Amino acid sequence: MSDFNLLHPWCVVRLLPEAQSIVVKRFRLRNDAEAHQRILQGMLPEADFVIVFDLERPDCSIDHDRNA
Repeated sequence: MSDFNLLHPWCVVRLLPEAQSIVVKRFRLRNDAEAHQRILQGMLPEADFVIVFDLERPDCSIDHDRNA
């Protein structure tokens, strides 16, 4: 995960058919994501947008090659 993604965990996500989705834009602050979601919803009223907190910590991975 890039530094940008770590620093911008709030995402506006567009929900697509067949359980698919796409991240439209990432934000540092939830308030900014909510404001952007309102603008998008006004421009595309037929589309569904949700806000998600997407934070993957790189130091949480398991090292399977390490000797115990």
